[in-house]
Amino acid sequence: MSDFDVGNRLKTIREESGLSQRELAQRAGVTNGLVSLIERNKTSPSITSLRKILEILGMTLAEFFDSGAPAEPGKFVFRHGELTEINPGRIYRSAGAEALKALSLKRWGKQGQTNLLLLYETYEPGADTGEEAYSHEGEEGGFVIEGEMLLTVGETTELLRAGDAYLFDSRLPHRFRNVAQTRCVIVSAATPPSF
Repeated sequence: MSDFDVGNRLKTIREESGLSQRELAQRAGVTNGLVSLIERNKTSPSITSLRKILEILGMTLAEFFDSGAPAEPGKFVFRHGELTEINPGRIYRSAGAEALKALSLKRWGKQGQTNLLLLYETYEPGADTGEEAYSHEGEEGGFVIEGEMLLTVGETTELLRAGDAYLFDSRLPHRFRNVAQTRCVIVSAATPPSF
């Protein structure tokens, strides 16, 4: 999914919706320039900005990044190679590009077929979900399988180590950062699905 063309996808959906860049920007509460830059792949929007834009288009992040391949009826096992990569470099802003390259999010299950989002998250040293904390409807929880993670929820920051878990109201602004020198792996769940 690293070659996913965010700009082209957004432009196609916007045009299918019959909206100009200016109309979409105005309705979403973002600048026309931002929509233009995203569509030309000249900038990566913050997750908050992308959600605002997609909300106007009647679409979730999961639907936006979904490959569209139909799920097999009755399928309940998803092999590693079948997981959908959600390219964080295209949806998060961070202190630098290296922080985004160090983050991998893999989703299993299909959007619209489950009320639960499951992610296999890999944070290499320096990985960060962005300087801007984000929030969304629902609850979020997970287990640290390997390494350490600095988690900020609201005004509180905690260091989690392998074996630790978290669970919080995801309407609170939150941010994940790997400030250690080793990789961190987390298995997480959120409901309702936000990606």
